[in-house]
Amino acid sequence: MTATFEIINPTGSAPFVLICDHASRALPEGYGTLGLDESEMMRHIGWDIGAADVTRRLSARFNATAIFSSFSRLLIDCNRAPDDPTLVCRVSDGTVVPGNRQVDAAERARRLDQYHAPYHRAVSAHLDQRMARGEVPAIVSIHSFTPVMKSVRRPWHVGILWDADPRLPVPLMRALEAQGDIVVGDNEPYSGKTETGYSIRIHGADRGLPHVLVELRQDLIDTHHGAADWADRFARALETALAEGMPYRVQAPA
Repeated sequence: MTATFEIINPTGSAPFVLICDHASRALPEGYGTLGLDESEMMRHIGWDIGAADVTRRLSARFNATAIFSSFSRLLIDCNRAPDDPTLVCRVSDGTVVPGNRQVDAAERARRLDQYHAPYHRAVSAHLDQRMARGEVPAIVSIHSFTPVMKSVRRPWHVGILWDADPRLPVPLMRALEAQGDIVVGDNEPYSGKTETGYSIRIHGADRGLPHVLVELRQDLIDTHHGAADWADRFARALETALAEGMPYRVQAPA
């Protein structure tokens, strides 16, 4: 059985932890392709295109721990709460997912137990270890977004999603904008103030750790060359933002 999560550089010294909720389009044995053509699984509905590539490059550059979910968001979405109605999508961006149409409470519970919970336990266990040593690591969650959604073109190169804790996202947005040629979305194309940002809420906000969810536009990072370029652009901004905010302290949740 394939591991339900992957950790690289577990002893990394960077003052932040990278997480990638939608790193893979893989499905576990027994699920086939959920009734979808391979071309559908290759689309953004199956994974966050380019996000894992960027995350691995950032991990190497900063000597940072990175934790990845191993299976497709169509199996179960690791960035949704267990009671979220979109945890297992029956329809995604207009595509019916046949293998999810008849998911009952028992199957939903099984997917939660086998594929959702182990990933989040891994993130929690790593943070527990860091905090037990007196560290206050930031959480940087890497995602990607499609350049067009429902026929609407999205102009942002990168979106910074956040809610009540400005410590990392605000200086990060300033540093990205200072590069001069980047259109930065402040809670665009999605909002960090909604319940959909489950991972940064439970691992960041609820622990009082600085946190940010980063959305990179998929047509910029869907090749290795593009991922390398935007990993470098983002890394330079992150260095600036960290220098402004360190050292971090645990902050009571808002």
